Amino acid sequence: MVTRPVLAGFGVAQPAGLVRQAEVWDRYFAGHFDGSAGARRLFLSTGVSTRYAVANPVVEDVSGWSTGERMRRYAAEAPPLGRSAVSDALAAAELAPDDVGLLAVASCTGYTTPGLDVTLAAELGMPSDTQRLCIGHMGCYAALPGLGTVADFVACRRRPAVLVCVELPSLHIQPASREVPQLVAHALFGDAAAAVALRPGDRITPTAGRVPAVLDLVAHTDPATGDLMTWEITDHGFRMGLSPRVPDVLAGHVADTVGKLLARYGLTPSDVSGWAVHPGGPRILDVVESELGLPAEALRVSRATLRDHGNCSSATVLMVLATLLRQGTVAAGDYVVAMAFGPGLTLYAALLRG
Repeated sequence: MVTRPVLAGFGVAQPAGLVRQAEVWDRYFAGHFDGSAGARRLFLSTGVSTRYAVANPVVEDVSGWSTGERMRRYAAEAPPLGRSAVSDALAAAELAPDDVGLLAVASCTGYTTPGLDVTLAAELGMPSDTQRLCIGHMGCYAALPGLGTVADFVACRRRPAVLVCVELPSLHIQPASREVPQLVAHALFGDAAAAVALRPGDRITPTAGRVPAVLDLVAHTDPATGDLMTWEITDHGFRMGLSPRVPDVLAGHVADTVGKLLARYGLTPSDVSGWAVHPGGPRILDVVESELGLPAEALRVSRATLRDHGNCSSATVLMVLATLLRQGTVAAGDYVVAMAFGPGLTLYAALLRG
């Protein structure tokens, strides 16, 4: 009998700096657009009310910083957030650091060598022979291929593994620009770290409660539309390219990609009890809801996460999934789909079962 890896514990950490959407427009970004009423409406229409940042532009303007200055700040700020998220995930999974066979770290907002994986493993007290993996450049969907990798490790090696996503997009605010894609990017993103600990399903203690098993993953990349979402390394940090066509392109792939994943198990969207969809923006959530024929309530957690935390890049889908499972609405035997999108254009989806 094959025992599936299970998501045994989650941890989420965010900076102390609270960014209020209307305030950050009035006190900072309005200056980029000369107080334009149209730009303000667009900035406030992204579905974000609050988010968290290590560099709140109302308090600290990093837009003129060099990439080197930003990376030094990343090296200082990322480890404490990642360490907190992993510690909480391990505690929830009833694991100690030396139980972990693999630590996988995903991030697209900063780079250091030795990497964040080395720093976190040492600070958490993991043994020197703990295997490590760094996942970069994938952007907002990185958590799901990362989840697939650590799940495969658990299944093959029969040892626990941890995935942590650490993203600090606030360090990449660009110099003043009137470009609409930059306005949207600066309106959407927040900072966070999110971790999940996986264990072999047959090693869960009775006190751990119900935890979902990882069944399968699917991916679809449309390289012909790769220029619609980019993350360019410049002399002033990382600059996002974000086309308004992204939701329309994803609309052409969501139903088919998710349908293929579900069909492997004889399922349709109506058989899925929980949806953890990366809230890349309100239009993307509208597309998923429409293309899959979901009731409005299905994406409530995704919309609430966007409202309260913004788009935290790769950490976001784990944040949505953690909240969805914590609410206790996923019962024994229920199916859950986690879905995320990013550069490529790429769509990833995972099928879980409670």
